[in-house]
Amino acid sequence: MAEQESINVDVLIVGCGSAALSLGIHLKNLASKENLNPTIAILEKAESVGGHSVSGAVLNPIALNELIPNHKELNSPVTTSVSKEQFHFLSKSKNLRLPVPPSLKNKGNYVISVSKFNRWLSEIAIQKGADIFTGFSAVETLYDSDRVIGVKTSDMGLDKHSKPKTNFEQGIELKAKVTVFAEGPRGSLFSKVCEKLNLRSGKAPDTYSEGVKEIIQVNEDRFIPGTIIHTLGYPLKKSVGGTFLYAISKRELVIGLVGYLNTIDPLFDPHRYLQQLKVHPFIHKMIKGGEVVSYAARCIPSGGYNSMPRLFADGMLVIGDSAGMVDDQKLKGIHLGMKSGILAAETILDCIKENDFSKKSLGKFEDRVSKSYIKNELYKVRNFHHSLSPSIIRSIPSLLFQKTKSNIRADYKTTLPVLDVWGEEREKEINSLPKPDGKLFLDKLSSVYLTKTKHDEDSPNHLKVHDTKICSDSCYETFNSPCHFFCPANVYEMIPQEGKHQLQVNFTNCIHCKACDIKCPHNNISWTAPEGGGGPGYTDT
Repeated sequence: MAEQESINVDVLIVGCGSAALSLGIHLKNLASKENLNPTIAILEKAESVGGHSVSGAVLNPIALNELIPNHKELNSPVTTSVSKEQFHFLSKSKNLRLPVPPSLKNKGNYVISVSKFNRWLSEIAIQKGADIFTGFSAVETLYDSDRVIGVKTSDMGLDKHSKPKTNFEQGIELKAKVTVFAEGPRGSLFSKVCEKLNLRSGKAPDTYSEGVKEIIQVNEDRFIPGTIIHTLGYPLKKSVGGTFLYAISKRELVIGLVGYLNTIDPLFDPHRYLQQLKVHPFIHKMIKGGEVVSYAARCIPSGGYNSMPRLFADGMLVIGDSAGMVDDQKLKGIHLGMKSGILAAETILDCIKENDFSKKSLGKFEDRVSKSYIKNELYKVRNFHHSLSPSIIRSIPSLLFQKTKSNIRADYKTTLPVLDVWGEEREKEINSLPKPDGKLFLDKLSSVYLTKTKHDEDSPNHLKVHDTKICSDSCYETFNSPCHFFCPANVYEMIPQEGKHQLQVNFTNCIHCKACDIKCPHNNISWTAPEGGGGPGYTDT
C-alpha cells in the first residue's frame, strides 16, 4: 500500500452549496482587507458544482445582497422576480382559492435554479482564490483526540467487492486548522461527528421532509414568469405537506411536492403523488401537452430551531442545511445557509488572526448566529413542523401558541403498520399511479433517467442494509416495505423468491435524497458517500 497522501490547508469546507461558497467568498474578501491569504479547499462529491444541488427554489436575496451587492452586474442567474402569487386548497377534483398566508408571500424574492446559482457562486469563489475540488467524496473525519483536524476522501477505483481495480487511486487526507461541514441535509460525515462529540445533547431529533420536483416545458407561451402557486390538500391523504408551482419562463414550469417524513403512512410515495397531482383539473390545464424535461428529489431538514445541533467544536463548524437552517413554514433555507457562511467567515478570520481554532474561539460563531436573522426567523416557527397534522384544525392551537413539544420522535419511529393505516384500501393505493405516457406522466425509472444519475456498477454499494432478514421476515409483512415507496428512484425492490420477498438494492439508481437513511422503520439502512463523481448530474434544478 502506498504511503497516505496528505494535504494541509487553512480552511477545509466539506460540500459546495450556497452556504459553503458564501463562506469561501466572504472569507477571501475579509482576508484581503487584512493582507491575509488563507488557503481554502472546498470539496464537492458531484462531478461538477451544482450537480447535486436541488431546491424549489424561491430565493430571499437578503444574504446575496450582503455578500455580492453588485450581483446584477455580474451575470447573476437571479433574474426572475416573483410577479404573481396564489394559494389553493385542492380536493380530488375541485380547488378553492384562498388568501395567500403571510408566511408564503414572496414580494421581492426571486424564482431561481439553485444548481445554476451555485455554479455562478463557484466561479466567483475561484476568482477570489478558493480551490474547489469536484468529484471527491469525503468518507471519514480525522481527529486528534476530540479535535477535528480534517477529512479523508474515498478510495477511487474499487470493484464491487472493495478490491482495487487497475485504475485504483488511494484517498487523500486533507488536514486543516478548521473544518466546516456543509454537506447539506443528513450529512453522512457530520452525523457521525454529532454522535462522537455529542453535539445534539438536549436537542430535539432532527426531522425531515421529502421533496420531489419536475420541470415541465410547453410549446407555447403559457406562463407569466415569476408566478408562484402553493397548494394544500390533494394528492396527500395520510401525510402532511403541500405542492408548489413556479414559473421560470413563459414556457417552463417547476412543479413539486413536499411531504413530511414523520408521516404514519408506510406507502408514502412522493413520486406517485406528484404524478397524481398532474391529473387534477386545476393543475392539468396548465401543463396539458407539456413534457417533463427534468426531475430531482432531496430531503429537507425541517426540525428547525429546536433540532439545531451545537454549531462548533474544537477545529470545526457546521453551517447551512447540515445545521438544519431551514424555515419550514416559508419553505426557505438558501438565504439562511448563505448568512451562516458569512458569519462563519467572520468567525474564522478572527481565529486566523489570533491563531486559535479552539472550541472557545470557534464558539463565537454560534453567538453570531444567535444575534442574526437566522435565529429570529427559526425561533418564530420553532414548532411549526411538529404541530401540523393531516387535520389542520387540530394543528391551530400549537401553531398559535408555538408550544414546544416534548414528545418529538425521529421520523423512522412514526410509521404505522400498513393495515392499520390503509386496511382494505392498500392495493388500490399502491396501484393508483396514473398511466405513464413517457412524456407528461412518468414511472420512477423514466424519472431517474432525467436526473442523469450515474454510478459505476462495478463499485461498492454505498447503501448499507444492516440486516436483510429484517426486510423479508418483518418489514414486508408489517409495513409493506416503505423503502420501495418513499425512495424516489426505485432503488429498493422486494423480489418474490422462495416463498418470501427478498430485498434487491439497485444502488446505481440512487439520486442521493437520503430518505432511506431517515425513514426506514427499522432504522436498517445507512446512506454513505459513494465514489466521487457518482450520483445525479443536475444542471437546472
